[in-house]
Amino acid sequence: MDFERVAFAFLLTLFAGLSTGIGSAIAFFAKRTNTKFLSISLGFSAGVMIYVSMVEIFFKAQASLIGTLGVRLGSWVNVLSFFGGMLLIAIIDKFIPSAENPHVIRGVEDLKKEPDKDSLMRMGMFTALAVGIHNFPEGLATFVSALQDPKIAIPVAVAIAIHNIPEGIAVSVPIYYATGSKRKAFLYSFLSGLSEPVGALVGYLILMPFMNDTIFGILFASVAGIMVFISLDELLPSAQRYGEHHLSIFGMMAGMAVMALSLLLFI
Repeated sequence: MDFERVAFAFLLTLFAGLSTGIGSAIAFFAKRTNTKFLSISLGFSAGVMIYVSMVEIFFKAQASLIGTLGVRLGSWVNVLSFFGGMLLIAIIDKFIPSAENPHVIRGVEDLKKEPDKDSLMRMGMFTALAVGIHNFPEGLATFVSALQDPKIAIPVAVAIAIHNIPEGIAVSVPIYYATGSKRKAFLYSFLSGLSEPVGALVGYLILMPFMNDTIFGILFASVAGIMVFISLDELLPSAQRYGEHHLSIFGMMAGMAVMALSLLLFI
């Protein structure tokens, strides 16, 4: 694996993870949450991730696994890896209390009404931890996508970055109103996003010595499962709670169309 591709994959993952800082900045400067914009953006992100997972990543993983394991076994391993990725992120979600889950929607204006600074600080800290745990497999997903196929990695990274913006709001706002410090709020939001490149780095260090077409195929299929689960369980429900139902669907359709066009341009 050449250094340039690894560096490119890591930088993309860093970009996606640190977009929590964008959410933090929005929280500080916006008087109200722009719900329509977030609804469309999250729908767009879901569309990108669903389309690329089901149309591109799943079948690339299948081709890799069939090439090394044969048609029957390779196809079975591909499907099991896909649902294994879903199961992994579902288990992570299960062990995070809903009050601290970064995907439980809170607007900028809602948290100003919270009077209890201790509970706000606890919410912010646990949300930062929850975001960090969520971002770990997402970082590995972005990194593996970039290593396997750089042309699909950029839209995947952008989609995950959009997904991370409201998470930055969820972390920074309660900490800011608990401490009165924008610096502390931004720092915790920033650190929660760092788990994404850390996930990529840990995955790279552990898996690269053993990396072959079979491992790549399993990882790639798992990445597809992770992204489909995130889209259906988190992004689309969040988008619909932020705004009108149709806005999220139009955003999803636009994301799919942009992803389809970007793939067609590289044929």
